[in-house]
Amino acid sequence: MSEPQRVSQAALQSFIYNCLVAEDIPPDDAAVVSRLMAEADVNGSDGHGVFRLAQYIERIQAGGMNRRPQLTVVSERAAMALVDGDNGLGHLAVNRAVEIAMEKAATTGVAWAGTRMSNHAGPAGLYARMPLRKDMIGIYMAVGNANHLPPWGGTDMLLSTNPIAVAVPTKSETPIVLDMATTVAAYGKVKTKAQRGEPMPEGWMIDRMGQPLTDPQRADEGFLLPIGGPKGYGLALIFGLLAGTLNGAAFGKAVIDFNADSKSTTNTGQMIIAVSVEAFCDVDAFKEAVDQVIVDIRSSPTLPGFDSIRLPGERAHSVRLDNEARGIPVHGALLEKLHVLADSLGVERLL
Repeated sequence: MSEPQRVSQAALQSFIYNCLVAEDIPPDDAAVVSRLMAEADVNGSDGHGVFRLAQYIERIQAGGMNRRPQLTVVSERAAMALVDGDNGLGHLAVNRAVEIAMEKAATTGVAWAGTRMSNHAGPAGLYARMPLRKDMIGIYMAVGNANHLPPWGGTDMLLSTNPIAVAVPTKSETPIVLDMATTVAAYGKVKTKAQRGEPMPEGWMIDRMGQPLTDPQRADEGFLLPIGGPKGYGLALIFGLLAGTLNGAAFGKAVIDFNADSKSTTNTGQMIIAVSVEAFCDVDAFKEAVDQVIVDIRSSPTLPGFDSIRLPGERAHSVRLDNEARGIPVHGALLEKLHVLADSLGVERLL
């Protein structure tokens, strides 16, 4: 397999922007979405960045997504808000929800904002990180955009990867950012494995006879496994109720598989909680305390076979530094797909 080509974050963002504008997305909206998609790639979430661009464009062209949404706050109180995304690009609705939650949390200490009529919006950690810049803790959950998980012991796929991300600010150390699906692997990773012609590790999926499934081309024949067995199933259920049902968004049987259906409205739901550290304690003292926890954990003696102890967010941080220095890797199969997309839209090719 050939080595991926590297592209700068600025070049990738510009390419995404040009494709969206060519598809009649308003420039201001395209600027927000392209920035967030490129940010996902630079952080190493390669199943949620430019990888998804062709799929978004296909959905827009098929009429399954609104090119010019009018975002509205349909319900609001002092410490909460519900944003209706008007079936536009999901990044727009979630970005607005995070901004509202941070603004409210500055006054109320804690604020919760949900979305409905949204769409796929990229990786969870992207939005949990945003409150960090305001010395806030971010907590994000979402309903996945396709059901690939049955209830524990069942075979009817009624649940999705339903992720959670939590970001905690630090002073000198890398911020703690937990970003995880409630399944062993997010389905985006399955799709990237399929595109690259790579097998999946055993333990990601099983077939309907309960046997390991490692060929990503056969993913439709099986389903993802939850983290921690029934515990992961329970988390997926609760996160779906909080991010979906509570907001009037789709959950369970109502979820549209946006990988297979480009025309139907997904009514995706997400939620963000912003927690102002200042409302609880001195910000610097809190950050220093978190730093000390990190130092204590990292200096803990290791088991045989472990060279070091890492904390959530460290890998993404190291990947980000590498991608900023050397460029974001774009694998050959994806690059070819982006060339086809660029030609169809009449925009300059990436690289």
